[in-house]
Amino acid sequence: MEKLTRLVSMAPLFLLFSLPFAFAGHDYGQALSKSILFFEAQRSGYLPHNQRITWRANSGLNDGKASGVDLVGGYYDAGDNVKFGLPMAFTVTMMSWSIIEYGKQLAANGELRHAMEAVKWGTDYFIKAHPQPYVLYGEVGDGNSDHYCWQRPEDMTTDRRAYKIDPSNPGSDLAGETAAAMAAASIVFRRSNPAYSTELLRHAYQLFDFADKYRGKYDGSITVAQKYYGSVSGYNDELLWAAAWLYQASNNEFYLNYLGKNGDSMGGTGWAMSEFGWDVKYAGVQTLVAKFLMQGKAGQHAPVFERYHQKAEYFMCSLVGKGSRNIQKTPGGLIFRQRWNNMQFVTSASFLATVYSDYLTSSRGSLKCSAGNVAPSQLLSFAKSQVDYLLGDNPRATSYMVGYGNNYPRQVHHRGSSIVSVKVNPKFVACRQGYANWYTRKASDPNVLTGAVVGGPDAYDNFADERDNYEQTEPATYNNAPLLGILARLASGDGRYNQLLPVAVPAPNPVIAKPKPAPKPKLTPTHVSSSSPITIEQKMTSSWNDRGNTYYRYSTVVTNKSYKTLKDLKLSISKLYGPIWGLTKTGNSYGFPKWLSSLPAGKSLEFVYIHSASPADVSVSSYNLA
Repeated sequence: MEKLTRLVSMAPLFLLFSLPFAFAGHDYGQALSKSILFFEAQRSGYLPHNQRITWRANSGLNDGKASGVDLVGGYYDAGDNVKFGLPMAFTVTMMSWSIIEYGKQLAANGELRHAMEAVKWGTDYFIKAHPQPYVLYGEVGDGNSDHYCWQRPEDMTTDRRAYKIDPSNPGSDLAGETAAAMAAASIVFRRSNPAYSTELLRHAYQLFDFADKYRGKYDGSITVAQKYYGSVSGYNDELLWAAAWLYQASNNEFYLNYLGKNGDSMGGTGWAMSEFGWDVKYAGVQTLVAKFLMQGKAGQHAPVFERYHQKAEYFMCSLVGKGSRNIQKTPGGLIFRQRWNNMQFVTSASFLATVYSDYLTSSRGSLKCSAGNVAPSQLLSFAKSQVDYLLGDNPRATSYMVGYGNNYPRQVHHRGSSIVSVKVNPKFVACRQGYANWYTRKASDPNVLTGAVVGGPDAYDNFADERDNYEQTEPATYNNAPLLGILARLASGDGRYNQLLPVAVPAPNPVIAKPKPAPKPKLTPTHVSSSSPITIEQKMTSSWNDRGNTYYRYSTVVTNKSYKTLKDLKLSISKLYGPIWGLTKTGNSYGFPKWLSSLPAGKSLEFVYIHSASPADVSVSSYNLA
C-alpha cells in the first residue's frame, strides 16, 4: 500500500449523473474464478508448475536468509513487494472462512481446489514464519525502501530484512490473527489433508498462547509497520477472534470459556461496530459468537454471548439502514468508510451480512433492528447489491474487478502488472528507472491483473483510473478474500442447506488414495477444560484399507471425575462420518446408552465409532450431578 504524498491533480474526477446504471445480470461464477486468480499474481517465492498467471516469475528467493530462517513464499499484500504479516494473516482467515461456509458452492463452481491452494500458499509461509512457539516473523522488507522503488518483484533490489516478535518484543494482534488464520485453515484441510490440518492447529494453539501470555501491540515491536499497517484497535479484538476460531476448530471449551470470561473486559460485548477489516475484528468476533449462540453452544455463558449477539445485530442493522446509527453510503448505494481503499470494507462487511443471513435462515430467525425486523433475505440482498455495484452496477458503469466486464481499471497501482513481464523482456528494471519508464506511463498496464479488486470510488461515486491514484486504483489481497465466499454463495442461487450444522469442507476432487501404513494409535486432546468434572479421551485402536480408502476405529472414554453421580449427560459430536456404538442419539445430541442411566463417581463409559477421517469432535453439551 502506498503512503507517498501525491501532488497530482484530481481533475479527471467528475460526476456522471446522466449515465444509467448497467443493470445486466452478472456472472458470479466467472467473477469468482477471476477473484481467485488474483492471489496467484501476489505470490512470492518459487512459483508452482501449475501457476496460471504466467507473466509472473520467481521472486524473493533469499527472504529470511540474513536472519537464518527460510521465509521464502507468502503473499505481497497489495501493489508493492513487502510481505506484511497482519494483513496476510487476515487474508488467509477470510479465505478459509469463505471455504468453511461455502465449500460446497466453491466445489460446484469448480474453484474449491484453487481456493484451498490459495489458503495453503499462505499457511505454508506461516509455518516457516513460526519457527519456535514464541517467535513469529511478521514482516519481510519495509515499506519505506520498497516505496522508493518501482520494480517488478522479480527485480527487487530493496532491503529484505525480516522482522519478528518474541517475548521481549511482543505482538498479540499479529500472533492472534495468525493463530486465527491457522485455526480456520485447519478446518479447511481436516478431511482432505488431516496431517496438515493437525499441524496447522498445533501452530494455532502455540500462537494463541504466545499472544495471550506476552501481550503488546505488534507495531510497537515491528515499528516499520506503523506507517502502513498500524494496529489502531489494539490486540484485544484479535485475542477474542483467535479464541473464536480455535473453539470452532477444536471444540475445546477452554476457548469458549475465554470468550465468555473476557467478552466484557476485552470489548467483544461493548463495541458497536461500523467496520470490519484487517485491523478491527470485533464485528467478526460478534458474528461468530452469535453463531455459537444459535447453535446452542453458549452453555453457562449464554448471557454474555447474548451481548455479543446484540452487537452483531447492531452491525447488521446499520448495513441495511435499519439501525440507530447507519453506515454511510454513496449516492449509488456503496458502503463508504474512507477514501483510501474503501472497497476492503465493502467486501468484508458484505461477507458478514451474507453468512449472518444464512445463520438466521438456518435458525429460522430474523434480524431485530431499532427500525423493525429485517428478514434474512434482505441481508443477502444487501450483500448482493454491494457485489453488483463492485461488478459494474454503479453510476460510472465501471467494474472495480480488473478483467471483469468491459469497463474496468486499466492503470492499476501495482508494480508487477504495470511493468512489462520479465518473461517478455528480461532486461533488469532498476529502482528509480521503474518510476521514470513505467509508473508515469498513461497507457494500459502491459499485464492484466485479473480478478484484482481495486480501492474503488470516493464518497460521491467518482473514480479516476490513474496509476498514481493509489487510494483508488491499488488492489489488496484482503479486498478479495471475503469476496470468495460471497460470490460462491451468489453463484449457487437459492441456498437449501443449514449453515449451523457441523462444518464438513468437501475434498476438492475425488482422488484414489494409495494404501498407507496404519498410523500408531495416539491420544487426542480432550475437548473439555481441565476444570471440568468430565473428561473425554479418544484413542485410535485400529485401521485398515478397503477399496483405496483408509478407515479408522476410535475408542472414546468419558470419565466422571467428580465426587457425585453423573446424570442426564448430553454429548455433542461433530465431524462424524460413520457408524457409532455405545450411545443413544436424541435429536442432535448423544446420551447414555439404553442400559445405563447414570455414571457413578470415578467411573467411565466407552463408545466407539468408525470413519475414514481424523477423530470426531466430541464435547459435553449438558449434564447434572446428583
